[in-house]
Amino acid sequence: VVSHLRDKYVFITGCGSGFGNLLARQLDMRGMRVLAACRTEKAAEQLRAQASDRLETVTLDVTKTDSITAAAQWVKECVGDRGLWGLVNNTGIAMPLGPIEWLTKEDFVTILGVNLLGMIEVTLSLLPLVRKARGRVVNVSSIAGRMAITGGGYCISKFGVEAFSDSLRCCPGIGPCLSPPVPGPLWEHFARV
Repeated sequence: VVSHLRDKYVFITGCGSGFGNLLARQLDMRGMRVLAACRTEKAAEQLRAQASDRLETVTLDVTKTDSITAAAQWVKECVGDRGLWGLVNNTGIAMPLGPIEWLTKEDFVTILGVNLLGMIEVTLSLLPLVRKARGRVVNVSSIAGRMAITGGGYCISKFGVEAFSDSLRCCPGIGPCLSPPVPGPLWEHFARV
């Protein structure tokens, strides 16, 4: 059991929908100080409307260094001397998806940019704050990060998430680094396609 939840800050990426949105609302209901990153201001507004005043939002595009830098500075201003107790890298995409020979290099670059390189850059920019709070990092992965399936860049990106998480676990002074596999697809997104 974690004590003093109201004093702990958690930064979550990918809060516009799906797992990130649900996690942000659940942690907010439990009294944590949630810093939620959404890709669009509209998604951020919708999330704020469903949460308490403790939950704060920022727009973030994990494929753009200037957006990551601005979000990291915002987090630093929010947490102050407390540091960041939790970092949840949840942002991810699954499309374009298909047999490898149908995909282009740009398709791979798109998925790797969001699912792997964006996650790495967000982590590196916030790691000093995580260390300060003796916090933890959670990198949301997928079963496709342990077992390859048709899908081209998606599996490659999630294998990369697993490898980065393993490497992060080797760093002294960082709390637990978890990369729990998500048991299956988030069908909400596929229903809209």
